[in-house]
Amino acid sequence: MKQIQPILSAPILPTTPLAQLDALSDDIVDLAEGPEIEQRDLVIPNSMHGERLDRALAQLLPEFSRSYAQQLLAEGCVNCVMPSARLIHKPSIKVRSGEQYQVVLRPTPQSQAFKPEEIALDVVYEDADLRVLSKPAGLVVHPAPGNWNGTLLNGLLALDSQAVMLPRAGIVHRLDKDTSGLMVVARTRKAMDALVAMIAERDVHREYLAVAYRKWNSTNLLREVEAAIGRDYRNRLRMAVVDLERLPGKPAHTSFECLSSQEEACLVRCVLHTGRTHQIRVHMAHIGHPLLGDAVYAGPMQLGINRQALHAYRLRFIHPISGKPLEFEAPVPLDIRELLKHLGLEAGLAKT
Repeated sequence: MKQIQPILSAPILPTTPLAQLDALSDDIVDLAEGPEIEQRDLVIPNSMHGERLDRALAQLLPEFSRSYAQQLLAEGCVNCVMPSARLIHKPSIKVRSGEQYQVVLRPTPQSQAFKPEEIALDVVYEDADLRVLSKPAGLVVHPAPGNWNGTLLNGLLALDSQAVMLPRAGIVHRLDKDTSGLMVVARTRKAMDALVAMIAERDVHREYLAVAYRKWNSTNLLREVEAAIGRDYRNRLRMAVVDLERLPGKPAHTSFECLSSQEEACLVRCVLHTGRTHQIRVHMAHIGHPLLGDAVYAGPMQLGINRQALHAYRLRFIHPISGKPLEFEAPVPLDIRELLKHLGLEAGLAKT
């Protein structure tokens, strides 16, 4: 690959080294019960001066969410010990450089979520700063209710002993459980900060292949969809296209190209310009082409596949440390290949 001049990476953010990444919970348990109480001593670094306390806690305790930090504050689990000792409840107070805090934590049933597990991972590329993986369908990326173990994060902790020092073990973006394909994972904090910034600035190019219901419903094979996405107010487990003047949400932009089309279905190339939850699935359903096998947005229809027919097949970005251009492709999985053959859409793969 041709080498270009290194790009400027984001600065390293101060973080508290952790002996183990051992807790994840959005629920506060009764701290008065049981002896298994852990205390974390935190010092506010210069870079966080003036930050909200809940935001600072979320950064200094990277295995916890900001909402969990807010609950800790509400439950009286956060004490300022210097410059003056006092119990803190308000998440919006501004912290000052050098302030010292004590946070009381108690292990929860979710503590096992951040334990190493030997999981076979398909590593496509690896260097000192990052890895590129090809995730199989069915593998959950990050622990969550219903999937507290057996996730990609657990596998990363077993694969690399240094991953415990990184928030989310270096995971900078996600794929849905039943979406297959390429992901980039950081191995150092410097690379992680830079990759997060690159994704936010849309400097990471991500292409997907999707198999959708119905014949392509436009004479134009190319289509741009710019439609905001937020929680579906009728079903909080779903996302939906929303009107930002009436409902909360975030702008979302996806490019679509029809590669092959028959009466029952079509093969579509999808390019993400933003990274909203379920973005491709929501936008495809919005334009009348829900994905095959998508039980959430397409209902019980299947046509021969038992997961949403979505594969992240191409990933392109500039290496955040070396500045080298990197591009990767993941072969189309067997279940999607067989589906395309069954539907007479396999000719579209030649256009990828």
